[in-house]
Amino acid sequence: MSVDPARKRKTRAVTLLTVALLLAGALVYTSFSAATEAATPSQLVASADPERSYELTGKVVDGSVRREGERLRFSVRDRGGRTAIPVAYAGVVPDPFREGREVIVKGRVAHGTLVAERDSLVTKCPSKFTEKEAARA
Repeated sequence: MSVDPARKRKTRAVTLLTVALLLAGALVYTSFSAATEAATPSQLVASADPERSYELTGKVVDGSVRREGERLRFSVRDRGGRTAIPVAYAGVVPDPFREGREVIVKGRVAHGTLVAERDSLVTKCPSKFTEKEAARA
């Protein structure tokens, strides 16, 4: 009793495609379940849980950046608002980091300050389109 070679190839192809689809589905599920939505300063000021880690996004407040030894201290405000939260950060500071730039930083809130995880600071570079739109206005 022998198996038809064409049928054997078809069965093998269907099995490989099924496994590939299952692996792709698992990858997509893992990616979306691990993602966290970034919180704004106003959200953290209103209701931060000290037991929870947050990813904060917003703009660095003008005049707030200062070094204290190995720690960098600055405040982050909402993009369009005035609510701000102080940040205490230690680690690598990205080259484009400066006042007025949008940043993302991870950490826990303690006594009204986001105590950032080491090396978690990411600076968002301003879009070239934003500059063009501002020039038109």
